[in-house]
Parts: sequence; C-alpha cells; structure tokens
Amino acid sequence: MTENLSSAAEGAQAHRTDLRVFKGVEAWIFDLDNTLYPHEADLFSQIDDQISLYVQKILDIGRDEAMVHQKALYHEYGTTLRGLMEKHQIDPDHYLEFVHDIDYSGLDPNPDLGRQIEALPGKKFIFTNGDRPHAERTAAALGISDHFEDIFDIVSADLIPKPNKETYDKFLGQTGVSSARAAMFEDLPKNLKVPHQLGMCTTLIVPRGSRSVLKEGFDLERDTYPHVDFVTEDLTGFLTAVNGALAG
Repeated sequence: MTENLSSAAEGAQAHRTDLRVFKGVEAWIFDLDNTLYPHEADLFSQIDDQISLYVQKILDIGRDEAMVHQKALYHEYGTTLRGLMEKHQIDPDHYLEFVHDIDYSGLDPNPDLGRQIEALPGKKFIFTNGDRPHAERTAAALGISDHFEDIFDIVSADLIPKPNKETYDKFLGQTGVSSARAAMFEDLPKNLKVPHQLGMCTTLIVPRGSRSVLKEGFDLERDTYPHVDFVTEDLTGFLTAVNGALAG
C-alpha cells in the first residue's frame, strides 16, 4: 500500500501496474464537493459562507463568532449540521435548503469526465454529506447526471455524516454494493479510513498544484496515510488512465 502512495500518479503518468488493482471493481463511489468538480471551482466556499451566515442568524451572533462556532461544531460532530442539531435543535431541512442556496453558474460542463465515468465497468454512485438536491444541481451543471445509479446523501444517512462507520454500512446496505469490489474517491483523507478498512480501493483528490507537496508528506509519513491508495489532482485524467489499464 505504501508503494502505491509513493508511486501514485495521475493522467498519462499513472503507473499501469498500480492501476490494475481496480480490476474487479464493480462499484465506483464518488464524493461530491471538491471531488467531482475541482477545488478551484470554489463552489464549496459559497456553502461555507452560507453555513456561517446560518449560524450567525440562528444564534444571533456576529460573523466572526459564527465562523469560530461553525468550525468548532464541524470538528466535534463531523458536520456543522450535526452539531447544530445536537446543541441547538435546529430544523435540518431548513438548514440544508439554506446552505445550498448558492450560484452554480461557475461550474462548467465536463464531458470528458462524463465519458470516463460512463466507461467505468459497473455501477456508479454519488456519496455526499450534502443533500440530494445539491448533488443533483451540481451533477447537472457538470453534465454527468446520467452516469450515476443513485445518490446517497446526508438524508439517506439519517443525518449522520461521513466518516462515521454506520453511514458507510448504511450505504452498503441500501445499495447492495460489495465493499471488496468497490472504489471510493474523496477529497478528505479522514473519509477514506473506513472505506479502506472495508476493503475498498481509495483515491484522494487534492487541489491542482498540491500533489507534489502532499506526495512528499506521504513519503515522509507513510504510516499516517495507510488508508490512501492513490493521490490525484486530476480526476478526469486519473479515470482515463484507470480505464486504459482496465482495457489492457
């Protein structure tokens, strides 16, 4: 596994022998935000701002205090939503509608990504801590909606977010996916720990231009990231290489 980390690459540079580990995968599971669209699209920053504004309004506090409180809840409960439910008994439906009221016009259609997702053998899923309407709008803006079997959102997870193991178990139970024949793509390393434990092949999506820095960190602290098999800053290029390896 550490060999995968030290040699992981994306696009045309992907190592064919490494990518053969995807042979036999029958379910391809994608996180949504900062995974199916690039981090530089800056869509999630709008959601982050909306979350802070929601906390500010609900608790009647200033913006700076709201941002601090938001982050504290996120780190303690996994999502700000879960923290607000536990500590302030907020209405989750109202929260989800409010924080996902954003502008999607900055997302460009990505037909190349759509073609590579479509070419993957088996079923494809979106698995997100956001809600289904947000996932549907995002996928529509990217032009990739038709390539997914289903969306497993925070409501499907009974509002218990990744990385809680029970959420992954619920996903597997509802979809019938075999974890030993699944691959998961995520932008948060902590959300790949359970998938790795369950036997999935894991790929971490990082912001463009950051992979070389992160690779050095992985090489220096390999034991810290045993749950990450591959690292890429180019999901489309990486899937192109995976499809090429599967066809070989």
